[in-house]
Amino acid sequence: MTAIKLPDYLPAWMSEHVNTYLEDGEAGHLWDASLGGGKGKLTTLLLTTKGRKSGKTLILPLIYRPTDNGGFCVIASKGGAPEHPAWFLNLQANQDIQLKVINDEFKAVAKVATGAQREELWNLMEDYFPPYANYKAATDREIPVVVFYPA
Repeated sequence: MTAIKLPDYLPAWMSEHVNTYLEDGEAGHLWDASLGGGKGKLTTLLLTTKGRKSGKTLILPLIYRPTDNGGFCVIASKGGAPEHPAWFLNLQANQDIQLKVINDEFKAVAKVATGAQREELWNLMEDYFPPYANYKAATDREIPVVVFYPA
């Protein structure tokens, strides 16, 4: 990935995490979940999208778990806010996305999990990061479970 100016609105801890990850995927792969109400170090990936309104390249770290079929599962929680996170809306508008997982960088496609797959993956992610249960309780929307697959 080329150097990207991170948005000013990102919290300092997130900008620091992204910069570390961009410089050294092994050093940035794990995130201290205590910053978000969890415990321990959790695996993260970097998602690069294009802003649906701005057209700018945007990059964010997301907690993930690998799936049995070679995908990477993430939750579009936005902390339980009533609306979907901007990165999810960007995916819906433009599937030109890239992932960095440790030091592997690749184009990816995103699929929203439904039915039994969604329930299974939600449970996997909630077990990994228990605050997702609070996020779910805080909103009336169905929080999307997204699986990224290498393109």
